[in-house]
Amino acid sequence: VQLQASGGGLVQAGGSLRLSCAASRRTSSNNGMGWFRQAPGKEREFVGGISWNGGVTQYADSVKGRFTISRAYASSTVHLQMNNLKPEDTGVYYCAAARGSFASPHQGDYTYWGQGTLVTVSS
Repeated sequence: VQLQASGGGLVQAGGSLRLSCAASRRTSSNNGMGWFRQAPGKEREFVGGISWNGGVTQYADSVKGRFTISRAYASSTVHLQMNNLKPEDTGVYYCAAARGSFASPHQGDYTYWGQGTLVTVSS
C-alpha cells in the first residue's frame, strides 16, 4: 500500500484546510487510518484516526471540535478537515494505515506511511 498525502499549504489563523490521503489500492479499506503531525523540533504526534468502516473516530485533545476525519471508500481516500486553525497546528502532516481495523494513537501500530504534507498557520 502506498499512501499519498496532499492538501497542505499556508493559511492564516482561524482558516481551514482539507488534507487528503489517497491509497494505492483498496486493501486499505480494511484498515484503520490515522493522521499524525510533526512540528519543527518536536516529535511526531497523533492527530486523529478512523476505523475501517468509518464508524469510530478518535482525536487528540488539542484538535477535538476543530478537526474531522472521514473516508471515501470509492476512492480509497481519507480526509482530514481542519477548521479554526491555530499557529500551533503548524507541521508536517502524515497519514498512515494501521495494522488492524481501528486507528490507534501509537505510531508502532501503523504499517504504511505517506510522505507528509506541510501545513503552515500564520498568526
